[in-house]
Amino acid sequence: MNDPGWHLAVSGRPVTGDRGVGGVAAYPDVVVFDVDADSYARFMGRFSEPLAARFAQLAGVRAGQRVLDVGCGPGALTAELVQRLGSGAVWAIDPSAPFVAAICDRFPQVSVQRGVAEQLPFADRTFDAALAQLVVHFMADPAGGLAEMARVTRRGGVVAACVWDHAGGTGPLATFWQAVHDLDPAESGEAGLRGTREGDLADLCAAAGLHHIEPGSLTVQIQFATFADWWEPFTLGVGPAGAYVSQLGQTQRQALRARCAQLLPSAPFRICATAWSVRAQA
Repeated sequence: MNDPGWHLAVSGRPVTGDRGVGGVAAYPDVVVFDVDADSYARFMGRFSEPLAARFAQLAGVRAGQRVLDVGCGPGALTAELVQRLGSGAVWAIDPSAPFVAAICDRFPQVSVQRGVAEQLPFADRTFDAALAQLVVHFMADPAGGLAEMARVTRRGGVVAACVWDHAGGTGPLATFWQAVHDLDPAESGEAGLRGTREGDLADLCAAAGLHHIEPGSLTVQIQFATFADWWEPFTLGVGPAGAYVSQLGQTQRQALRARCAQLLPSAPFRICATAWSVRAQA
C-alpha cells in the first residue's frame, strides 16, 4: 500500500499525530498530512485557491491588519492574505512539515511555524483576525482550536472558519464519495467529521465562547476539460479520499474510476463546491 498522505490505522480510521522519527507522533490527536505541497495543491488547490478569495472577503481582511492563518497547508489562503496585507502582516501555522517548508520557500517574509490550532504559540490578543480554511474538521478538538484562535485575537476581532459541505453532498468531493458509497456502502467518507454539516461551525463557535456568530456558505465553480483531469489528483494519496484510493487493489480502483465517470457529466464539465462558513468575534 502506498503512503496515504494522512495517517490511517488498519481499520481506515485516521491515526492522529505526525509520525516524526520512527513513526512516533509529534502532535498527538491531530490529523497531519505528510504529502508534498505540490500533490496537495493539485488535489485541493484548484478548489481552495478560489475559495480563499471569498473567505478573506467574508472575514473582512483589509490593509493594516495582522492576520493569522491557522492550518495554512501549502498556502492557498496565505497567498490571498499576502496579496491583501503584505508578507509582514501575515502569520501562518500548520502541523505538517512539508507544508511549513513550502510556505517558507514561497513566502520567505511570512512568519510561519509548525504547530497545532489547539496550542497556538502566540500571546493573547496578538492578531486582528484568525482564519482557518478547510481545517476545523481535522482538528482533534475543534471547539478548543477555535477558542485558541479567539485567545490570540484582539477583543472584537474576527475569528472565521470554513469547511467543505461533505455531509450535505455539495462539497468538491461529493461525486467521489458517492461512487465510493455505491461500491462500498460501509464507507462513510468525510461526512461524519465535525464542521461538515450545516450549523456545525456555529455550534462549535458557541462552544468556544465566541460572540456575534454569523454562519453562512461559500461556493466556487471549477471547470474540468477532461475526466482524467478530475480523476488523476485522487491517485496522489492526499487526504481521506486519496488514502481510500491508495489502499484499493487495481481491480477495485478501476471499478471506482468507472463509477465516478458514470456519475459525472460528459467533459468538459463544471463542479460547483460549497463550504460552510462562520464569522464571529473574539
